[in-house]
Amino acid sequence: MVAYVIIPGIDGSDERHWQSLWENQWGASAVRITPASWSLPDLQDWVAAVQAAYVIASQRDGQVALVAHSLGCWAAAQWLDRVQPDWVTAFLVAPPNPQGAMFPTEAASTFLDLSARPLPCRSLMVSSDNDPYCDPTTSASFAYGWQAQRHLIGSHGHVNSDSGLGGWQAGLELLRTLVDR
Repeated sequence: MVAYVIIPGIDGSDERHWQSLWENQWGASAVRITPASWSLPDLQDWVAAVQAAYVIASQRDGQVALVAHSLGCWAAAQWLDRVQPDWVTAFLVAPPNPQGAMFPTEAASTFLDLSARPLPCRSLMVSSDNDPYCDPTTSASFAYGWQAQRHLIGSHGHVNSDSGLGGWQAGLELLRTLVDR
């Protein structure tokens, strides 16, 4: 069995978002982070929220999969860099470019100066070729920096609720492949 830590972007993922649908499907095997700064993201708060969720998830199962979207990818990467945990995999979807014009100003004060450094675990970064928050070349550089396998899924915007993916079965299969490796 695997326990999942759900790490959404700003304001969390709404009920139509694939992360929320997966979380409902996984039930008690999933733990969503709960930072105090959902709307005005503070990196330290988000990293602490990942740690708190990880502690709960790791008590449920020895293997933990981080399932991050958008700004949550950066929180996950920072947590991984600091903690270097065992038995973790990272599924990173649609990380925004902190240097990009569309990067959320609400997050700029603490998320702006981040760079992708090698992650200490198996990881897969999924991106879209028309994400308004990160172009394909930049997302490829993040995957390279993180030493994550990269999977480009075509034109699905920011890979969020507005992308119309619903339960995103293809994404779930990518995650299963990562976890089962």
